Amino acid sequence: MADLIRDSFTLPGESGYEELTLRLAKKWGADVIRDSDGTQLSDEIINSGYGIYSTICLIRSVNAWAKKNMDKLQQNFLMSNPVTAESDVVEIDPIKGYFTQQFMVNTFDDAKEFWQVFDRTSGEEVALSDWDFNKETGIVTVRNAKKYHNYTVNFLAIRLWEEISMYNHITNDWGDKEHLMAVEPMCPETQEEILRWLEEWCETHPATTVVRFTSMFYNFAWFWSDDSKKRDVLSDWGSYDFTANPIALRAFEAEKGYKMTSEDFINAGKYNQTQNAPTKKYREWMDFINRFVIDFGKKCIDMVHKYGKKAYVFYDDSWIGVEPNGERFTEFGFDGLIKCVFSGFEARLCANAEVETHELRLHPYLFPTGLSGEPTFAPGGNPKLDAQKFWQNVRRALLRKPVDRIGMGGYLHLVEPFPDFCDYIEKVTDEFRLLKTFHEAGAPYEIPGKVMILTAWGSLRAWTCSGHLHEHPEVDLINIIESLSGLPFDVEFKSFDDIKKEGIGKDVKVIINAGVLNSAWSGGDNWKDAEVTAILTEWVAGGGGFIGVNEPSATDFSTQFFQMSHVLGVDKDLGTKKCLGKYNYDVKAKHFITAQNDIIELPACDGVFVLDGSVDVLAEVDGKPAVTAHDYKNGRGIYMSGYRFSLMNTRLLMRAILYAAKAEADMEKFICDNPLTECAYYPGSKKLVIINNTGDVQKANVTTPDGVVTATIDPYDIYIN
Repeated sequence: MADLIRDSFTLPGESGYEELTLRLAKKWGADVIRDSDGTQLSDEIINSGYGIYSTICLIRSVNAWAKKNMDKLQQNFLMSNPVTAESDVVEIDPIKGYFTQQFMVNTFDDAKEFWQVFDRTSGEEVALSDWDFNKETGIVTVRNAKKYHNYTVNFLAIRLWEEISMYNHITNDWGDKEHLMAVEPMCPETQEEILRWLEEWCETHPATTVVRFTSMFYNFAWFWSDDSKKRDVLSDWGSYDFTANPIALRAFEAEKGYKMTSEDFINAGKYNQTQNAPTKKYREWMDFINRFVIDFGKKCIDMVHKYGKKAYVFYDDSWIGVEPNGERFTEFGFDGLIKCVFSGFEARLCANAEVETHELRLHPYLFPTGLSGEPTFAPGGNPKLDAQKFWQNVRRALLRKPVDRIGMGGYLHLVEPFPDFCDYIEKVTDEFRLLKTFHEAGAPYEIPGKVMILTAWGSLRAWTCSGHLHEHPEVDLINIIESLSGLPFDVEFKSFDDIKKEGIGKDVKVIINAGVLNSAWSGGDNWKDAEVTAILTEWVAGGGGFIGVNEPSATDFSTQFFQMSHVLGVDKDLGTKKCLGKYNYDVKAKHFITAQNDIIELPACDGVFVLDGSVDVLAEVDGKPAVTAHDYKNGRGIYMSGYRFSLMNTRLLMRAILYAAKAEADMEKFICDNPLTECAYYPGSKKLVIINNTGDVQKANVTTPDGVVTATIDPYDIYIN
């Protein structure tokens, strides 16, 4: 690896630590130095001959102007905490319980134009004539209330502190440092101010080669409470809840002829979480916002290009409306996309975007603590171990699909007490460059045929659900795509509308549907559409493989709870079929799917039962079917009670896919016999790469057309043949 060209790495520099910055730039083979939130680059660093990335966040760049134009800050709908009526008059303080450094009530606009009050006990909206808002006291008074019913107010809140600034400020204990605000870009005056600021910035930063937009204009939804023990009221990395504001609401109504109400966002307190299947109306709102973000975003990107600089977007933070998997993403004109990564599926998401340069921002970030407050570059932290674990996940994905660059972010001086971390990052950068050379000669070998992931979102949420893996570890699908990110399959993401319009492609061998009742991932009410069930049933009958996980095809709608139970051979009792007899199955001791898994580590799914003796139960957990196989006509149905990412479960999933596709023989070619290792073969360069995904020495055998390759691999290491 020592002979590799040292490039494709972005180093976070830091003024005051010039010697450290330039020394690590050389050690890690950087060709670019960047600033980070809270850091600056000195002239010595800027003039040291490296490319320079400069971070800008347009919506929080004009803070002095924002303070003078509080009515032009970003807004969103919030629901008050419920108040129980004890008489026919109820008084509600809408903002009570929220973090008032983040939110304040909008008193600039007429409350009755946008707000709504609900009797949540009956589900009925309270008439406008029965409530009033007092701007001076901040209290909503509800009249003609029903005693002991619960009442809430949907209200517009102005955001006083931009959420990433807020998180970074509190995490890094920035003390009296200025709180940054998020301005509303739909205001014409705001657009004028942003473009003025951006042009001045471009003129005064001649050394900058790449402008790294911290996404664009709207952050993912992140509502904080005033209780530090329950800080998150809502945290959803895919929600558009922060895009509601009076200008947008009025423009949407003028364009569509109908209005988005506060309840379209509040959704009875569920908000528009990405895990819930979207309504047609909500998707139209998303498209409306996406069009605006592209149109104004392109003006900003054109400004950067006018000054001879490249424009990269950081696909996190204020990415809402950017949608790199959306049909219009290329219209922005971005030169590159940067994705921070904990996991393999995030690396695949980045690699999937249609853009010239794909760059990963590796973890751990150079912050004292991690996202959950755990020590990283603080006393008690072990950043080398953290880096090994994150790189293990990301490297699996990079065997399958390449990106162009990697890098880090944060405060560089924090690494000084951790020389073992510095040495390990040098190893990571060299491994990355080596893998790049193999991809340059051509794509790795893939098992023939496609695997389709069927969800309510389809390709718009390809290689993601609603955030990082660690945020929602109980979501089956996020765990499944993490496993798939490093497996030798061609994976596509389709929606229910897609298969109704287009059918199922002839190259699709297996369809996976995974999730719980009413989730976007299982499908929700899409399963009430008989056309969907008929299309999939016919496809399986013709030879396709259908894998269902947890509550696949679930809707409490007909005699079946799983609408594909006839294919899967299992269904679920919600408690309404307790008196109906259930088939007493036996567990099949040997089967292709479970051949390498002595212990099945899947969550149990209560209530699942086997339909009849045509179903093979391959494993059970807590006395309930955990893995089953069922032949249906010329195809196969596989059921798993749940899924969590692990190396052994990844092997279980791989074998289930091959069995469902009737492609068991493909296990004998370019697959490691040891599930704790994985490999990729690159026909163009004729290189076989084997990786050890554990902290122990592993041995692996790989069958190739030229014979068996045997390797002994050190912990977290890599073997090349």
